[in-house]
Amino acid sequence: MEQTVEQKLKALYELQNIHTKIDKIRQVRGELPMEVSDLEDDVAGLETRIQKIKAELDELEDSIVSRKNTIKEAQNLIKKYETQLKEVKNNREYDALTKEIEIQGLDIQVSEKKIKEHGFEINSKTEVYDAALAELEGRKKDLDAKKSELDVITGETELEEQELVRRAETAETQIEERLLTAYSRLRKNANNGLAVVTIDRDSCSGCFNQIPPQRQLDIRQRKKIIVCEHCGRILVDEALTHEVAEA
Repeated sequence: MEQTVEQKLKALYELQNIHTKIDKIRQVRGELPMEVSDLEDDVAGLETRIQKIKAELDELEDSIVSRKNTIKEAQNLIKKYETQLKEVKNNREYDALTKEIEIQGLDIQVSEKKIKEHGFEINSKTEVYDAALAELEGRKKDLDAKKSELDVITGETELEEQELVRRAETAETQIEERLLTAYSRLRKNANNGLAVVTIDRDSCSGCFNQIPPQRQLDIRQRKKIIVCEHCGRILVDEALTHEVAEA
């Protein structure tokens, strides 16, 4: 059975009322879900950074161990070559051994230099690592606090919100698709989520622009769906809102 314009307006206003209640519940939560999400991203980013720094520190430590082993090997070779020098029989052998000793000495110098450089890097990265750990601990505390706050608010309103969402879904089935699409578009574009509004002091209560007397009369007659010429919201008369509330 085809709905009358009045029935359509009442269905739209009733849906708007339910959505307004849902909006208020979600406003209580405010920015908390976004703040929790941002803090989770911060924690994940810091953990990744800490892992990277830790891997770099481990690599530097391994390099120092490797360099120290290189120094020991070079020192052993130098001792070996110095022993062999005492037994050389000609200048060619002497020059070759001397050259090897020189090469090993250079290797020791390079390794010692690298060990020193790695030591400075380790000190510098350790400071960054410790600072990142401290920052991570702070972010985790903030996250836990925000999550607890969100859980409390959600726990207080979750059942009410679920019931309202269920009622909204039921109410939507009473509205023809074309009107529901227009309503949803208006809600999405409105800062306050109001797609259906009343006349307040001869003005649209959505954008506060004045409505001409003849247009107000047309709205009260409920013969056609009338929208505000300025903001596009669907307009209903005050009496209709009372009828919906009493139904």
